[in-house]
Amino acid sequence: LLLFRQKWRTSINRAAEAMTIFAVICAAMFPVLHMGRPWLAFYVFPLQNTLGSLWANFNSPLLWDVFAISTYFTVSLVFWYTGLVPDFATIRDRAKGPIAKVSYSLLSMGWKGSAKHWSRYETVSLILAGVSTPLVLSVHTIVSMDFATSVVPGWHTTIFPPYFVAGAIFSGFAMVLTLMLITRIVFRLEDYITLEHIALMNKIMMVTGSIVGVAYITEFFIAWYSQVEYEQYCFINRATGPYWWAYLMMMSCNVLSPQMVWFRRIRYSITMTFILSIIVNIGMWFERFVIIVSSLHRDYLPSSWAMFSPTVIDVGVYVGTIGLFFTLFLLFAKFFPVINMAEVKSVLKYGVDNGPTYGGSNNGSQSSSRLASPAPYSTPGVPASAPVNYDKQND
Repeated sequence: LLLFRQKWRTSINRAAEAMTIFAVICAAMFPVLHMGRPWLAFYVFPLQNTLGSLWANFNSPLLWDVFAISTYFTVSLVFWYTGLVPDFATIRDRAKGPIAKVSYSLLSMGWKGSAKHWSRYETVSLILAGVSTPLVLSVHTIVSMDFATSVVPGWHTTIFPPYFVAGAIFSGFAMVLTLMLITRIVFRLEDYITLEHIALMNKIMMVTGSIVGVAYITEFFIAWYSQVEYEQYCFINRATGPYWWAYLMMMSCNVLSPQMVWFRRIRYSITMTFILSIIVNIGMWFERFVIIVSSLHRDYLPSSWAMFSPTVIDVGVYVGTIGLFFTLFLLFAKFFPVINMAEVKSVLKYGVDNGPTYGGSNNGSQSSSRLASPAPYSTPGVPASAPVNYDKQND
């Protein structure tokens, strides 16, 4: 959104970047857990050692995950922290306690808000956005290759890289909607996260959901066109086999439910948007379930066919990562501003206090206290308490 100069991103980019970092932290646990001997996990890095022949196996998809996740995490963390620096300076200037003042002074790195600082801030942000965009594509492409480079029916297909990228954007916006709608109510951010923001995110979710639906159909076409009996059976088994209910849930949640966003009333409804975002998150979980379980439970040898029964460890690890994600997000909301204050200020429209009022009924896009207040701006997500600037009165 930064590369496309979308100004409405200012109210959601901070939380979205934080969710990315926390999700990557959770994802980084799984390559370690799947190594069998996680206490030797440090050998995935090409470290010097006295054994000579002990070296990282660059042919292993787990090693690809290590490099992809670590690179993505580093760039995302720097991008997120860069956007926080001006806000840390604002908090530093208003902090009253000595510990808070020293902490935020260190985090703000001497930010003074000079023209040189702002110029470098915008340049670095643009460069990091340009680096992060191909990283998003590469990370999810590498994750998809964990499956695509195997010979398991249903996995060995070239549609996986774009399929996983579209699914990541799709589920990412759904998760942003889920958490930001809750944050909007808890922190009373109705003046910053408006119905326009919600509608625009709904549109992106609908488009990416449609792309994911095309990928589902393309998978069946590739299986049919390949004339490989194992591939054909795998996809027929997904839709009609023992796990047909999981496939039906996946198609219903990921393909059909986002199409409801075509209706304006649903697109601008907070309640319906929240329900749809939850449905999409559930659907993306079923997508992973279908990809992994339906391909493994019936492979080449009928003697190895079996139904999947998760153990307590499986459930515990999954629930633990969810708990870790929400714990990190709550800590973020507690100590850091969830909205980029500096960038919201940059899109302010100045006016006079005697300007027109909002008027009308409260449709959820503004708090009740703002209904009768002046509206000196026209940009969604900007508070009505803009300072008076008579030099820009005629702009």
